[in-house]
Amino acid sequence: MESQQMNLDVIANNLANVNTTGYKKSKIEFQDLLYQTTRTAGAEQGAGNQLPTGMQVGHGSRAVATSRIFTTGELTQTGEKLDVAIAGDGFFQVQTPDGGQAYTRDGAFKLSSNGAIVTSDGLQVIGGFPPIPATTTGVTIAPSGEISLTDSTGTTPAGRVTLTRFANPAGLEAMGRNLFKESPASGPPETGNPGENGFGQLQQSYLEMSNVKVVEEMVKLIMAQRAYEVNSRAIQAADEMMQQSNNLRR
Repeated sequence: MESQQMNLDVIANNLANVNTTGYKKSKIEFQDLLYQTTRTAGAEQGAGNQLPTGMQVGHGSRAVATSRIFTTGELTQTGEKLDVAIAGDGFFQVQTPDGGQAYTRDGAFKLSSNGAIVTSDGLQVIGGFPPIPATTTGVTIAPSGEISLTDSTGTTPAGRVTLTRFANPAGLEAMGRNLFKESPASGPPETGNPGENGFGQLQQSYLEMSNVKVVEEMVKLIMAQRAYEVNSRAIQAADEMMQQSNNLRR
């Protein structure tokens, strides 16, 4: 029952973030618990006979992991020049207030008062994003990451965006606010150019939506609810059987 309750919590969190930009759904994984062995398979029974099967009774299940599924979500066109989606593998790099780095798939970027490109929380986006002068009238981001700025004098190159990826992205630690941070399980960050060596390409004026599928999560929700209900009935049945045994009279 505890395992199914945790399963329900994971499903609820996925459904709550169905409209969260760049959100990656989680899945929960279970293991069976220890077994009480009454008879061991292959045990000698005398006269050269062996038991073909054993007798074991399990003690339930437990949740052992909640891992992220980093499939690409649907790309939605917004028309905003600073909205950028990654079509494929990779993360944007973000400077955290403590001077460290975090990583995100949320490309809903904004412009700060000093011209820096920031997230919706005001964290500066690094990795090749240049400051945008106040005189700029247009920003173009190519699929390969090249940035061009347009003003009254014309269009000039302004740098190239780089992306970061990890050997085991499922090992990244979620920080909230659409951010992840490196962990020993994720491996060190690897930086590269969009569209090269397996990195995804950029799509300007698009946002990557959540990869949560509502119908799929609703089916999982029903299954978790039914499993919880059946387990509770099994406990009630076992309790009633024990009660009858206690009420036996000679």
